[in-house]
Amino acid sequence: MGEILAPGITQVSLQTSSSPTSKMISIKSLAESPNLTSIPASYTFSIDPNHDHPTLLEQPEVQIPVIDFSLLVSGSPDQRSKVIDELSKACENWGFFIVTNHGVPESLMDGVIDGCRDFFDLSEEEKMEFVGKDVLDPIRCGTSFNASKENVFYWRDFLKVFVHPQFHFPNKPSGFRYFMATPKQISTFFYGPGRTIL
Repeated sequence: MGEILAPGITQVSLQTSSSPTSKMISIKSLAESPNLTSIPASYTFSIDPNHDHPTLLEQPEVQIPVIDFSLLVSGSPDQRSKVIDELSKACENWGFFIVTNHGVPESLMDGVIDGCRDFFDLSEEEKMEFVGKDVLDPIRCGTSFNASKENVFYWRDFLKVFVHPQFHFPNKPSGFRYFMATPKQISTFFYGPGRTIL
């Protein structure tokens, strides 16, 4: 059975569609489709039933690592050394961490969140301008890291921008223009501590 994709994705059953999806669509568009009755095959992933997969109940109580940014740039050498070690472990073991005392103005953080929200609220056609053909494109959005090579797309939408050595940001929505006025703030935040760590 064929399928009609965004904006009104349609299937006749709640089963997974077996026909391949040639056009990647955003998860937001997929989730908001009023006529959605099944998941396109390119968005489904089957777990091998013969392989043990831990459940959430089996996971130990864990806490995301917290890095105190102020100690990286103004603490004593012993404090910096300790935080650098914590940062290294967070990157190795988690791949991410929470940053506190970073000094980034709340207005800038709110602007980033609002700009991203506005970007993902653009029409599918407008977002298609930024899908990109190569994983190294300086501005790229999509659902998967490399959709041309992956058989199953991730259940997430992303926007990736390079900010160094040249500052890139989409020209849409207009709210992103705010960031063009503040690249120095952003580069100071990201690159100043790098010099301290090295």
